[in-house]
Amino acid sequence: MGPREEIIADFARGCGFPHAGCAPLEPLARASYLEGWLADGRAGEMAWLARRPEERVDPRRRFPWARGIICLLHPYRPPPAPPEDWRTTLRGRIAAYAAGTDYHQRVAARLAALADRLAGAFPGARFRGYVDTGPLLEREWAAVAGLGWIGRNTLLLHRTAGSYFLLAELLTDLVLDPVPLPPDRCGTCTRCVRACPTAALEAGYTMDPRRCLAYLTIEHRGAIPPALRPALENWVFGCDVCQEVCPWNGEARDAAGTSELTPHLPALLALDANGFRARFGRSAVARTRRRGLLRNAAVALGNSGNLDAVPPLTAALDDPEPLVRGHAAWALGRLGGRRARAALEAAARREPDAEAGAEIAAALAGAEPSDDARR
Repeated sequence: MGPREEIIADFARGCGFPHAGCAPLEPLARASYLEGWLADGRAGEMAWLARRPEERVDPRRRFPWARGIICLLHPYRPPPAPPEDWRTTLRGRIAAYAAGTDYHQRVAARLAALADRLAGAFPGARFRGYVDTGPLLEREWAAVAGLGWIGRNTLLLHRTAGSYFLLAELLTDLVLDPVPLPPDRCGTCTRCVRACPTAALEAGYTMDPRRCLAYLTIEHRGAIPPALRPALENWVFGCDVCQEVCPWNGEARDAAGTSELTPHLPALLALDANGFRARFGRSAVARTRRRGLLRNAAVALGNSGNLDAVPPLTAALDDPEPLVRGHAAWALGRLGGRRARAALEAAARREPDAEAGAEIAAALAGAEPSDDARR
């Protein structure tokens, strides 16, 4: 690391980024892979990933003045231990990174402070910041900057920080020295591949995002494929499974925990538009929108096997969103019992939406038979 890079790393630590790496800008050797990945439809509903792909491989296409990139890791607290009795308490799970105020705002503020300090240290230099935005292949650039390797779970892994961190970048016109690529340290470990709830992780360090719970619960806007719904268990926003089992994260847990990461599912399902904005409007969870979060909560309640979930799901059959009504119907069909069937039969008579109506019909066809043993 040269003197310039040492100054950058020192200032980065002072601004809340304990790990920083620098690299000169040059085209990434990912153009053909990205082209094939997009052609295969793996972006799913994330249409923005297909925009300006040439800039993702070489940011100088958009910023011809840029000569280097500063990559930064911003740690967040690891997830608490999952609620062992969630089926009894009807508690959902939210990915750890979403705790607190939206990370875009928190990290962007620190990134702006770092850019100001660097501008003072390097008069006349230019900087442009990104926090999970813009056409940058963040993991690839972080690897090129020496911050870690891309593991089998397709996340950037750092030898001491593991993967519980967010990525941020500063493009700059400073000339920065190249560094060696960190070696792959996953070895023969396949814990993440075996633990993935939907088998989204594949051979060759690849993933099908369309099966990933993070995609399904956040980016996917429509109905969750019925075959994948049981795999959600109680995840309602994101997923931490492949990080929790990764040896490079060790036994890291947030011992204090936080109730906002284990929300009461019936309470989520009862949120109206104002309630959703009040509770999640300033958090990363807002990204999934009300109807997406309630869709996920309905699926989790259906996965609980707890008949205490029948009343909130029955109430959700009158939700203003057809997507929520349809997934509530699926959940009631999965739970079964007399009350669930009666609610579905009543909903079938009044449901105006074709897709929600089809969910109700499928739930009635597959619901467990009514009997006196089930309420």
